[in-house]
Amino acid sequence: MSETWENPPAWRRQQILRATRTVAVVGASANPARASNFVATYLLASTGYDVCFVNPNATEILGRPVYASLADLPVTPDLVDVFRRPQDLPGVLDDVLALDPRPRTFWLQFGLFDAALARRAEAAGLEVVMDRCLKVEHARFAGGLHLAGFDTGVISARRRE
Repeated sequence: MSETWENPPAWRRQQILRATRTVAVVGASANPARASNFVATYLLASTGYDVCFVNPNATEILGRPVYASLADLPVTPDLVDVFRRPQDLPGVLDDVLALDPRPRTFWLQFGLFDAALARRAEAAGLEVVMDRCLKVEHARFAGGLHLAGFDTGVISARRRE
């Protein structure tokens, strides 16, 4: 078996996001300086997703309740967006696989990539996206970002008169 693994192509990631209705953000933080808080703010303000937060050390984030574990969520999310340390990922996947019904997508944020973990998740029937930001991907496909990840508003080198 090859040690390499590749993300689904852009067209498939777009399909995943269009089919998603509920997102669980695992490792969500109330600290506005954390990437998970920035992504959560975007998901709540700019998408139609029902967003749930998972963090055993918090009770409220962005005015919404926080659940101690995926098992405590009131719904099974379509997509689990993970903001955890690399060494925590196998345990998070175990928690995802314990859900019944299972989520459809296991999404790991920037900097998180583990080919063996991805193959394990896929073997269990999950779609996997790794080392990609859910916010960036959603904004790009919704027309808010250029392919390279920056705002597509009018940019000009001309000085305003």
